[in-house]
Amino acid sequence: MSKEISKKVLEKLAKDYAKDTFAKARQHALLKTDIAEAVQVNEAKGSLNHRFSIDIKTLPAANQKQSGRCWIFAGLNFLREPLAKKLNLEEFEFSQNYTAFYDKLEKTNFFLETVISLRFADWDDRTLKHILTWAINDGGQWDMLTANIKKYGLVPKDAMPETFASSHTRTLDMLMNRRLRHFAVEVKDVKDEKKVTSIKEKCLADIYQLLCDAFGVPPTKFDFEYVDKDKKYHRVKDLTPLSFFEKYVDVDVDDYVSLIDSPREITPYYEMYTVKHLGSVWGVPVRHLNLPLEEIKKAVISQLKEGEVVWFGSDCSKFGNRQEGMWAPENFDYESLFNVDFSFEKTDMLYACESAMNHAMCITGVDIKDKKANKWKIENSWGQDIANKGYFVASDKWFDDYVYQAVVNKKHLSAKAKKALNTKLNELEPWDPMGTLA
Repeated sequence: MSKEISKKVLEKLAKDYAKDTFAKARQHALLKTDIAEAVQVNEAKGSLNHRFSIDIKTLPAANQKQSGRCWIFAGLNFLREPLAKKLNLEEFEFSQNYTAFYDKLEKTNFFLETVISLRFADWDDRTLKHILTWAINDGGQWDMLTANIKKYGLVPKDAMPETFASSHTRTLDMLMNRRLRHFAVEVKDVKDEKKVTSIKEKCLADIYQLLCDAFGVPPTKFDFEYVDKDKKYHRVKDLTPLSFFEKYVDVDVDDYVSLIDSPREITPYYEMYTVKHLGSVWGVPVRHLNLPLEEIKKAVISQLKEGEVVWFGSDCSKFGNRQEGMWAPENFDYESLFNVDFSFEKTDMLYACESAMNHAMCITGVDIKDKKANKWKIENSWGQDIANKGYFVASDKWFDDYVYQAVVNKKHLSAKAKKALNTKLNELEPWDPMGTLA
């Protein structure tokens, strides 16, 4: 077979397409219709209603706007629920801006130290190239969030409100990465350690300035004011971010573990994994326990039954309807329209770069039918003007195919899974799909 598209091959393609009796109908249907809209399966929507056998009452959906801070929003949404219950609040948000400020600062330091360790590598070294290509962005992992919170604490949203740049991060990200890549050029092949330290300190100072200019200066002390459901006003004076966290967040984040579903031969189940050169706070690795998906589901449902929501990571780009607020492969029939096989196994999607985690949210409910999960209630961070006031529903099929990570309290794990928590950390390459950021 010829390696090029020959004239003969092209003529055959055109001739075969001309014989397709449904080609004109498809062209007409797609002339002014989005493909995803044209393949909607109306019958499938009926089963994706917002009624769940386990349904946790949670606070109003937040809005990350034009930023990639979903993992921060999801994590802080998880932590705000017990605080709101404790203080009898109808509405509350932690400052996502405060957490994002220190996330970017810590990621900067992590990047600088990583580049310093690789400064004698060739420019085309795959690891160095990967680090420089991705540099830093808004995304993150659960362990990166908890390391941040334990070091810097939390503040209410009023103590450090959003700015335009914090909720529209594209330009700042571009400028930060430009400065960081310039640092990589400055330290390349430099042998003098004092000079390397000096170059790093100047870069870190520049990034700190950019963050203060764009996000604001993080508070070191503040008053916490709130009005509870009984309309009673409260003021707690002179709190620090750490004292606020210790006083009001009745959650030990160290009790929670990241579970991943990586059904590949290179990542056996019941083993612990980390990803090389991935992190924010230096010295704190990202840790995952790889478990079969059904065991992850059992742990998630167990936590939901106790009235606690679940932080999770997924590929939100697949088979979703943003406005109607649903994710379900069975709701999109591309095969019937095009007569093309688009099917994929989860394992192959990971190998072929077809799918990986890219978004974090909270599971706040599940519908159990015939002793099995049927659909899932999801709290998103895309605002209240879409879906069901910002809450989505996902079919169990979508969960099977596109959920890659869930964070649960260790008490919900099986004995075998708990034992695996104490095993050695297997290192995955920096570009492994289990290292993608939500």
